[in-house]
Amino acid sequence: MSINALYTDLSGYYDLMCADIDYPAQSLGVQRLHQLFGNGGKRYLDLACGTGPHIRHFLNLGYQCEGLDINQPMLDVAQQRCPEAVFSVQDMCEFRFDNPFDLITCFLYSIHYSDGIEKLQGCIESAHRALSANGLFCFNAVDKTRINNNLYVCHSARHDGSEFTFRSGWHYVGGGERQSLRLSIDRTTNGISESWQDEHPMVALSFRELATLLQPWFDVTIFEHDYERILPWDGESGNALFVCVKR
Repeated sequence: MSINALYTDLSGYYDLMCADIDYPAQSLGVQRLHQLFGNGGKRYLDLACGTGPHIRHFLNLGYQCEGLDINQPMLDVAQQRCPEAVFSVQDMCEFRFDNPFDLITCFLYSIHYSDGIEKLQGCIESAHRALSANGLFCFNAVDKTRINNNLYVCHSARHDGSEFTFRSGWHYVGGGERQSLRLSIDRTTNGISESWQDEHPMVALSFRELATLLQPWFDVTIFEHDYERILPWDGESGNALFVCVKR
């Protein structure tokens, strides 16, 4: 199965797969960070926006919203959810827009979908180019040196008479710039079970390495991965929020 085949085949179930995510809390948390560190503008872009749940909340918060993703079926769902927003099929590692944004986000660890350090640098430079003066780039990330290969998250949901179970977890071999997101989906309908297994290659780096990539372009502050409280990163947690102000 190709990297994107699973998401293409199950684009209609993507929201079920993410049903345990608190989109309102994440959106409000980033809005607070934008109020504290941003330039006060309301033009917003979400990278790897998927089906647009974050964009829906930012629209409700009064932002002018756009989203990009490489997956057209996802964007079709996003456009239905957010008819006021503008969506485009673009690679987040190389994108361009005519008008600058005041806030750019990349939720759900999607920054790691950059295919290697060079592509990640392209994403950082594209975000810098697309931001207005003192614009804010905000995303969450995982530190490769703190990944526990034995940990995973799991939740179940029902949809159209079927029972779904979703499992996902990070895996890192302990060296190099590659990690993966291992994903399994089980569906049971009328006693018949089907399973999908997939492994998404992703870029791996430590927070120190990531900050070094960002600092030529942004003033960087790292916070704890907590959307309800604004706390400085403690230097130990393996998940964090990066708040980056354009230089």
